[in-house]
Amino acid sequence: MMKKMSMPTSKTSLVLFLCQIISALDVPLDSKLLEELSQPPTITQQSPKDYIVDPRENIVIQCEAKGKPPPSFSWTRNGTHFDIDKDAQVTMKPNSGTLVINIMNGGKAEAYEGVYQCTARNERGAAISNNIVIRPSRSPLWTKEKLEPNHVREGDSLVLHCRPPVGLPPPIIFWMDNAFQRLPQSERVSQGLNGDLYFSNVQPEDTREDYICYARFNHTQTIQQKQPISVKVFSMDSLNDTIAANLSDTDIYGAKPVTERQPVLLTPTGSTSTKVELRGNVLLLECIAAGLPTPVIRWIKEGGELPANRTFFENFRKTLKIIDVSEADSGNYKCIARNTLGSAHHVISVTVKAAPYWITAPRNLVLSPGEDGTLICRANGNPKPSISWLANGVPIAIAPEDPSRKVDGDTIIFSHVQERSSAVYQCNASNEYGYLLSNAFVNVLAEPPRILTPANKLYQVIADSPALLDCAYFGSPKPEIEWFKGVKGSILRGNEYVFHDNGTLEIPVAQKNSAGTYTCVARNELGKIQNEVQLEIKDPTMIIKQPEYKVIQRYGQVSFECIIKHDSTLLPTVTWLKDNDELPDDDRFLVGKDNLTIMNVTDKDDGTYTCIVNTTLDSVSASAVLTVVAAPPTPAIIYARPNPPFDLELTGQLERSIDLSWIPGDENNSPITNFVIEYEDALHEPGVWHYQTEVPGTQTTVHLKLSPYVNYSFRVIAVNKIGRSQPSEPSEQYLTKSASPDENPANVQGIGSEPDNLVITWEPLKGFQSNGPGLQYKVSWRQKDVDDEWTSVIVANVSKYIVSGTPTFVPYEIKVQALNDLGYAPEPSEVIGHSGEDLPMVAPGNVQVHVINSTLAKVHWDPVPLKTVRGHLQGYKVYYWKVQSLSRRSRRHVEQKILTFRGNKTFGMLPGLEPYSSYKLNVRVVNGKGEGPASPDKVFRTPEGVPSSPSFLKITNPTLDSLTLEWGSPTHPNGVLTSYTLKFQPINNTHELGPLVEIRIPANESSLILKNLNYSTRYKFYFNAQTSVGSGSQITEEAVTIMDEAGILRPAVGAGKGYSEILFATSPVMHTVRPTFYKVQPLYPRIRNVTTAAAETYANISWEYEGPDHVNFYVEYGVAGSKEDWKKEIVNGSRSFFVLKGLTPGTAYKVRVGAEGLSGFRSSEDVFETGPAMASRQVDIATQGWFIGLMCAVALLILILLIVCFIRRNKGGKYPVKEKEDAHADPEIQPMKEDDGTFGEYSDAEDHKPLKKGSRTPSDRTVKKEDSDDSLVDYGEGVNGQFNEDGSFIGQYSGKKEKEPAEGNESSEAPSPVNAMNSFV
Repeated sequence: MMKKMSMPTSKTSLVLFLCQIISALDVPLDSKLLEELSQPPTITQQSPKDYIVDPRENIVIQCEAKGKPPPSFSWTRNGTHFDIDKDAQVTMKPNSGTLVINIMNGGKAEAYEGVYQCTARNERGAAISNNIVIRPSRSPLWTKEKLEPNHVREGDSLVLHCRPPVGLPPPIIFWMDNAFQRLPQSERVSQGLNGDLYFSNVQPEDTREDYICYARFNHTQTIQQKQPISVKVFSMDSLNDTIAANLSDTDIYGAKPVTERQPVLLTPTGSTSTKVELRGNVLLLECIAAGLPTPVIRWIKEGGELPANRTFFENFRKTLKIIDVSEADSGNYKCIARNTLGSAHHVISVTVKAAPYWITAPRNLVLSPGEDGTLICRANGNPKPSISWLANGVPIAIAPEDPSRKVDGDTIIFSHVQERSSAVYQCNASNEYGYLLSNAFVNVLAEPPRILTPANKLYQVIADSPALLDCAYFGSPKPEIEWFKGVKGSILRGNEYVFHDNGTLEIPVAQKNSAGTYTCVARNELGKIQNEVQLEIKDPTMIIKQPEYKVIQRYGQVSFECIIKHDSTLLPTVTWLKDNDELPDDDRFLVGKDNLTIMNVTDKDDGTYTCIVNTTLDSVSASAVLTVVAAPPTPAIIYARPNPPFDLELTGQLERSIDLSWIPGDENNSPITNFVIEYEDALHEPGVWHYQTEVPGTQTTVHLKLSPYVNYSFRVIAVNKIGRSQPSEPSEQYLTKSASPDENPANVQGIGSEPDNLVITWEPLKGFQSNGPGLQYKVSWRQKDVDDEWTSVIVANVSKYIVSGTPTFVPYEIKVQALNDLGYAPEPSEVIGHSGEDLPMVAPGNVQVHVINSTLAKVHWDPVPLKTVRGHLQGYKVYYWKVQSLSRRSRRHVEQKILTFRGNKTFGMLPGLEPYSSYKLNVRVVNGKGEGPASPDKVFRTPEGVPSSPSFLKITNPTLDSLTLEWGSPTHPNGVLTSYTLKFQPINNTHELGPLVEIRIPANESSLILKNLNYSTRYKFYFNAQTSVGSGSQITEEAVTIMDEAGILRPAVGAGKGYSEILFATSPVMHTVRPTFYKVQPLYPRIRNVTTAAAETYANISWEYEGPDHVNFYVEYGVAGSKEDWKKEIVNGSRSFFVLKGLTPGTAYKVRVGAEGLSGFRSSEDVFETGPAMASRQVDIATQGWFIGLMCAVALLILILLIVCFIRRNKGGKYPVKEKEDAHADPEIQPMKEDDGTFGEYSDAEDHKPLKKGSRTPSDRTVKKEDSDDSLVDYGEGVNGQFNEDGSFIGQYSGKKEKEPAEGNESSEAPSPVNAMNSFV
């Protein structure tokens, strides 16, 4: 049912006005064009017709309008001009027609009651608002009255009257007691629609002194209270006691006991009544009855049924509520009150009238001089509304004459219009229950041609593909469009081109010779204009070597090739898919430039692999299948599928059932688990077998349910763990009798494929579901909420029917019923469908962008009116793209990015923006048909950010006391560079750091020479760039000054280790004498790089610490996402690792590390997940006797070896490793500390001396990076060492270390006996 409309143009914009066109003249949605075109005024916002205001607040009467030029506003009050300049309490908002009446500063709301109407006028016409009736709300006090107590006998009925004061709007009534608690209501006691409290029969517990009726006036937020009402119920027992106390023993006394009574209606009275309700409103009918026992109310509609889905029962079924009533709901409604003694009834005759509602509201017309057009205004109602026309707010009969205009009832016909014919027309449809008023303008425009497509726009297409060259234009009269190729080319004609009405030129098959410059020319009688566009033709992308079918044994390796050829100006991307989905996240899948390799193939890798190549213009793909097979099996017992059952027999034949039995075949060493029964319908689908049922393997008979009109035969398949047997031989055939269909088609849908049709589809019944010959379908439909009869058609056994000539996107009720030669299926259920969608008409308005930071922005927009969506609202799309980088000031073509926001969302975030750049965006609404027009482009800029790290840092030309540094500017400056910062410090051979020196370098420099450095000294450099926002990430390098000038070689400093070479002229820096090295203390304590390595029930936690020495650490952990308190574990000593035990497998944990005594200083949180619990079938080797014996023997041998070593050492002898140590005298080798099992620090007896020649420089004159010897990277994940479950170290500390260079003639470190012992443990 159509809803009442106050104004069809509420909250619309100029874009909407020019979209509502029913003539041949189209106005493109170009923002610049729309700003220049003249436009009659249109009301966009106004107050409601019946406007009840709060008398304590200012009165705001809204009137907003759009137009070109902007309209002026005036008002009438009670039909006469309202001069607001003469009333100091009334003001009009600037650039608006909205009135503000100042009540809060002395004005009286009652003085401004009346009927107001707004007029918006410019040189092209005048639009008027509805008549707005202003009334202040009223909440009067209750009249004082003396209320007598109510004395009632138990079982009698009672009505407590509320009679609230008459307010505006009417109050909401409720009953409470003195404690402000609502009085309980039930089938016996309830409140009527008039506010009275009804008792069907009173009980002793109803006695109380505080029945209070309250009236709440919502508009003024006030509540009025009636005086309390007293009710006293006399029970029969108490009454008899009173009588007995006042009579002699000889008197006969006694009151009658409580008697049951049949129902009597308390409201409404009499046997019949009438009720009038308006279409679209809620119909409320009420029946409340007295009686004992308490009556039960039932409702019926005479001669019909209560409407489904719109009928509700309230107040213990005493109130019948029907929502959204229509004329079809008129009729007689009967309420029946019944108890065990009888019944009573009342008939309410309901008549549904209708205020006017639109059938066709007039729409705006945009015409060219000399064109024709019509305005149509059609409305319906009960009684039928009368139609009247106004021109510019004046009745058309007394309006200035226009020879191009002719009024014909509900239609105005315009012939050969001129510019002076522009005006705003009002259509008024009214009857005794209300009115509708709609403004529609006629805008006659005379405009020379304009081309809206940007000049020199570049189009790129793939060869042999269609090319579409735009020429968006506007003019009035409508211009003619011609296309030329080249500067002096002739007009394009012929079958090789397609010319579209919107000016677009289509080249169906673009060839290489189609490239070039194309010129579009638009002309009408007022002028001529032209525009050029460019067309480039690109070579198509091809896969010249496609992946091929592969068969590979399990655990093997396979590779697929995908070699491509593409246009040199296009950048292709290659993507591999498995079974049309992403590749598994597995290190075994290696994607190369031209191939995909799968290592250690498993059965799960079986499938189809697809290579997809995408460019910005085209996409190609090729696929191949991988089959994984097992190695030849070892000989074993032969298990096979069972042999098929045999000797099938049918017994107990009935119309809808039959019994089937069989004899099983041989199991072949694997028991039969179940039998599968299949059937064939030789009548409808001969040769096609369908699943019927299955039974356990121990059962050889089954009772089968059958369908009518099917010629059945059955077969049985045996199943074991190996597989399924061959089917048995079919049974004999059995034909069941015909019947009418038992069911209707499923999945009935109504979805339009075009704006003017409704496509009704369904799933046809299968052959055996037809139940008989002559299967057909009865398709019925009618427009929802419109008083139409069902339209039906009977179609053959198909699955679709198309209804043509429907309105765009309106709801329909649909049902599809099956029938055959024997009759109809049961009545089908109704489904709701919609006719076809059309593209949205309006672009979102008021697009605003809020830049949050340099990479993130938030965009807002106003939602479009739902009626302009013309389909299912799917959401909004935001198109955005970078126009240019503000730091480089260079423009380049950047592909648009699109974000989709589902539903009626009116804002969204734009992530991933580039700092210090200029962007544009627009917003479009999306429905099932597609996208609507784009909003005007919105320009915004991102602020500066911090730069990326310098693109490179090289250190070259090492001398005795200088190094040369060169660097490249950041790849992404993200703003204007202000300077560079260089920090450096010396490092000695035990990784101790010297003093840190910092240099600030201008942003326009690219090299630096550091002089007065120490010879043969390693330096570490830290280099970064700055913008006004801050410093970017730094790049670090190390380099070494040479030992002497003799024989200086010029290798790449740090060759083989990733060190760069660096240059820059500046003043001499660094010490002239050799500095003393010392451990560098951080400026503040820091715990960083917390890492975890998790197993099933434990996890190794490691971290890096910078700060004061001798700090005790602790580890806190808990389940991730849980609100439980953190669990705390104390770390023994100052180790930088710890093992968490007793964890739950397959659980995510959060962890952080803290330091005692540092004001609660803690690291950031890290999250890890334990591995899933694995059931192991392997034998625990540690519990085997032979293994225990072997380990005891090995331990005994090692103990003997250690005793011999200690004896020899005490005697001064040297075992081979000791001799090797003495021979090389490496000062860096330190034994493990025996007290806590940690490693001693490296030290040199003479740290202040220069490094020994050759001690840090290998023979090839290259210098290798020295990492911290205590790094857990070396310990936990290297080849020669790892942590076990309790955190102890496994492996020789003195073994090979990947990160330790083989320096000079130094030897590898040999383990001391203590180290050996620790390594073994």
